[in-house]
Amino acid sequence: MVFRPGPFARPFARPFVRPGLLGTVARSAVVAGTAAATVNAVNRRSQRRAAEQQAYEARQQETTYEPEPAASNSDADEMIAKLKELGQLHESGVLSDDEFAAAKAKLLG
Repeated sequence: MVFRPGPFARPFARPFVRPGLLGTVARSAVVAGTAAATVNAVNRRSQRRAAEQQAYEARQQETTYEPEPAASNSDADEMIAKLKELGQLHESGVLSDDEFAAAKAKLLG
């Protein structure tokens, strides 16, 4: 029987040969390098996301507004008493309209 190659036969085709030791080591190195690169990329991404999350939380804490403490009752009572006194001085004619407005503006801040 004579072997005649068909129309799709590869000329000078080598039969399948298992890779030697060097080929196996090279393949293992490529697989290990690819795995290491993938792990490093995933770690960098997770670190970047953690840093972004911390920055976001820091901004949220900075923008949290705390209400200003209300003036104590004694301060409010004292201010009301001074306003009443200014009103009485204005009504009695001791203070002119301009002086009364200036004193009131100074007192109210």
